[in-house]
Amino acid sequence: MGRLFGTDGVRGIANKDLTSELAFKIGRAGAYVLAKNKKDVKIVVGMDTRISGDMLEAALVSGICSVGADVISVGIVPTPAVAYLTRALNAEAGVVISASHNPVEYNGIKIFSGTGHKLNDEVEEEIESYILDDIEVPLNPTGGEVGKRIIIDDGVKRYTDYIRKSISVDFKGIKVAMDCGNGAVYKAAPELIKDLGAEVEVIHNNPNGVNINVNCGSTKPEEVQKLVLDTKADIGLSFDGDADRLIAVDEKGNIVDGDHIMAICGLHLKEKGMLKQDTIVATIMSNLGLDICLKEEHIGLIKTKVGDRYVIEEMLKGGYSLGGEQSGHVIFLDYNTTGDGLLTALQLIAAIKERGEKLSKLAGIMTSLPQILINAKVSNENKNAYLEDEIIKEEIRKLEEKFHGEGRVLIRPSGTEPLVRVMIEGKDQEEITLMAKNLANIIEERLN
Repeated sequence: MGRLFGTDGVRGIANKDLTSELAFKIGRAGAYVLAKNKKDVKIVVGMDTRISGDMLEAALVSGICSVGADVISVGIVPTPAVAYLTRALNAEAGVVISASHNPVEYNGIKIFSGTGHKLNDEVEEEIESYILDDIEVPLNPTGGEVGKRIIIDDGVKRYTDYIRKSISVDFKGIKVAMDCGNGAVYKAAPELIKDLGAEVEVIHNNPNGVNINVNCGSTKPEEVQKLVLDTKADIGLSFDGDADRLIAVDEKGNIVDGDHIMAICGLHLKEKGMLKQDTIVATIMSNLGLDICLKEEHIGLIKTKVGDRYVIEEMLKGGYSLGGEQSGHVIFLDYNTTGDGLLTALQLIAAIKERGEKLSKLAGIMTSLPQILINAKVSNENKNAYLEDEIIKEEIRKLEEKFHGEGRVLIRPSGTEPLVRVMIEGKDQEEITLMAKNLANIIEERLN
């Protein structure tokens, strides 16, 4: 059996790949590894709105309590709220039950360390060894030593009270259109932004357990684009299921993705003397337009492997304050230790308010090169095999030669799904779309 932990925790179809039995084992092994030889251990547990959350939480909590650790159950909260509460409550770890932007049948278990950061590979591998190698966890407390579950019902408020301190302006005079994706931020986002003085038009904020990410949220931005135009809003905000990412829309209905958000907020922070090292950390998936924009603004750019965990590792190593991904994971490390959609929304609206300019003008500092992303469906076992296939490698070489440095081909396996992602960037949208489709077809034919 392969690794349990992908780039964003353990993820799979709930009750099939991610079973209650597995959740129990993750809770038990995870709590043991993270809290070894410590007393009065607390672990924060939160989840998004998907129906399988209750089932998995019950099993996970049982596993944690079985090794004597206490669980602080915070209910339905955004992922970044768990990262914050773990630190604020001096817990040994925080766990989020969520599959982020994935469909409702999926769920996941993501673990934060006591500092609110994702676990490093060595700790994940130690937890995996107990589960995959059937090693017995050598701890079975009895009597008063068994862990207990403590319910906290104001976790969301503690989190929103904290992040609102990251800005120093109100939002009076700003009209915000918002798509909550029927996810974890369905209550927190409208309430906070209204409380800051904005007029808010909100959709998809009635979760029922099965409508999370269904034709809504950050992977379906046309919903908030339409709402912006219909309501004549100044900005649109679209969150994913666990609200660790944000896709924005300007007043004209144009997408403002993570790259544009980093460009806008990076320049704004630099002018305020708050962009540490005058540098932003992004991934290899970021558009070449970001490179060009930041160079013109005399802002440094460092690129990492795909995954916000790698961005954060680089930020911590170099002492940087802003980083993120084109997909909308943006990290403001001065305030939180993970991608935070709601915090990003506050920072972006504050930039609009403080600069007194329309979002379209702010976003205009960066021009994206045409880019296409096509998914090739490949089994999890074979999704790294493209690295050895000579025909695929030769096709990639031919495409790159054709670009003469004015475009690029990027192939990578998904960290959470049975897919190989084919991304091509160049000057002509029609041409690169055809290239990407052909390459994806070759990958599927060769690897399936």
